[in-house]
Amino acid sequence: QVRLVESGGGLVQAGGSLRLSCAASGGTFRSYTMGWFRQAPGKEREFVTAVSWGSSHTYYSDSVSGRFTISRDNAKNKASLQMNSLEPEDTAVYYCAASSSSWLVSGLGLNYEYWGQGTRVNVSS
Repeated sequence: QVRLVESGGGLVQAGGSLRLSCAASGGTFRSYTMGWFRQAPGKEREFVTAVSWGSSHTYYSDSVSGRFTISRDNAKNKASLQMNSLEPEDTAVYYCAASSSSWLVSGLGLNYEYWGQGTRVNVSS
């Protein structure tokens, strides 16, 4: 059983930056594809980005491509999401997720078995 704990959320002005972290425990971190999803108030959860087990492949949604960067440190069992040029539309609860389908870098939530509790990001205009 993999446990994921996000941190780093908060309030930031538009144009600012935040860095989210996801600490993993209870599994073999390096064997998982890691993803970030978000859910804005009143909206469905949406895919943000994902990274393969060895960091060779990344995948970004169009809405964050060029502004957000996903990374992982397998030695520290940690994934990170660097968010730059934040916009009010980025306001959401951000979730870290892990998929045991390590050959797949997927944007579909159903492919991820493990989820964190979420961290809230508020971007003011």
